[in-house]
Amino acid sequence: MRARWRFGIAACLSAAPLMCVAADATYDFQVLLDDKPIGEHRFTVGGPPEAHTVLSDARFAVKLMGLTVYRYTHRAEEQWRGNCLRSLVASTDDDGRASRVAADAAGDALKVVMPEGTRSIEGCVMSFAYWNPAIRQQTRLLNAQTGRHEAVQVSRVASGTVEARGQTVPAVRWRIDGPAQPVDVWYTAQGEWVGLDSTVGGGRKLSYRLK
Repeated sequence: MRARWRFGIAACLSAAPLMCVAADATYDFQVLLDDKPIGEHRFTVGGPPEAHTVLSDARFAVKLMGLTVYRYTHRAEEQWRGNCLRSLVASTDDDGRASRVAADAAGDALKVVMPEGTRSIEGCVMSFAYWNPAIRQQTRLLNAQTGRHEAVQVSRVASGTVEARGQTVPAVRWRIDGPAQPVDVWYTAQGEWVGLDSTVGGGRKLSYRLK
């Protein structure tokens, strides 16, 4: 029987400070499970702040005694206007369980086509865009893996340090409550996203550390 951890990290306001998001940036993360490397997740942010394009590409493989017991791939392409998502195409393979989500702006709403059907979401919609510090002002986030518009509570937890680019750096931990498990996201004082921690199935710790 194949093990399933169900990561779902893909299972994270217009007035927020856009200057915190670099015009062009690559967030290249090593992904760890219980502090052991299992893959990579790269976010490539391009274009001016008022019209970002974002490419997200994740590949994980969990091995046990040399055998691969779990695979996860996720790829998403997003178009933004300011802090509002204007289009999304995402495909996920969660250990053989494939899903696809697509979204497009339709007037003042976002039309989302997901495995559960089609729905229209009014207003400015943000996905789990951890790269954008404006996520800290959100009360709902679009899950690019499921297409669900999930209620969330985002709060500052504590200051501390985190490993990033091979060094220990001071950072602030923000917690996103609402998904199945809380997600802790680490930002520097300048608003750069440098890490992420969460708990997945079996109580195992999933971490992102910036390379």
